[in-house]
Amino acid sequence: MWLEPLEWQVTPGDTLEAQLLNGEEFSGNRQPYLPNRFVMFNLFSEGRATRVQNRTGNTPALASPPHGDGLHIAAYQSTPNTLNYDEWEKFLRFADHKDLGDVAAMHDARNLSRDFFIETYTRFSKTLFGVGSGAGADRRIGLETELVALTNPYTEAQAGQMRVQLFYRGSPRADAQVEVFEKASDGGLRIFLVRTDGNGVATLPVRSGHDYMLDAVVLREPTSELAAATDAAWETLWANLTFHVP
Repeated sequence: MWLEPLEWQVTPGDTLEAQLLNGEEFSGNRQPYLPNRFVMFNLFSEGRATRVQNRTGNTPALASPPHGDGLHIAAYQSTPNTLNYDEWEKFLRFADHKDLGDVAAMHDARNLSRDFFIETYTRFSKTLFGVGSGAGADRRIGLETELVALTNPYTEAQAGQMRVQLFYRGSPRADAQVEVFEKASDGGLRIFLVRTDGNGVATLPVRSGHDYMLDAVVLREPTSELAAATDAAWETLWANLTFHVP
């Protein structure tokens, strides 16, 4: 699940609009504005934070006036959802693709069934708008897992690279995989992987005129309260960040 602006760069008098999309490989289905499906949906700039307001059921899910000139951050935290697994190999493929560790050993150590189990997942999605000059900086806004752009794509990415930092529970997440989806204006897609260093920082090559989506996944044992409410054996937290390089 990700936020994808209709226009990445707008003037201060325009409306910021973004689709909330659910799918794969930067192609998905539009999700409407449904307050019962999110915990937080806010718009941030360097000086302000406002809650995204919309009519229930509307698309695009985000349609808000900007706070003024500069970089704006829209952030969305979903409510927890569940997924049923009745194919062990499917879970292994997912865990391998997202580099979640030796899940077979972890699963068996907890005496969990391989025949059927439930995963609960939460999405933490951010997108970056350039309003007017686009000046400013992304920042941590307190998501449990979060990708923060250390480079402003609208003013600083012309050198051909972006630096991002990955956090989990407020601390940098070292040696973690970040998957990068690069989409050209004609829809062509390139997918590649980068890793964070000891400070949770990853550097990725970027090209002008392309859209980017980054994601990183945490796998953990759910709390006793969450497990009781959902019967989940595993919990995943998805950090997502989208932006455009002009």
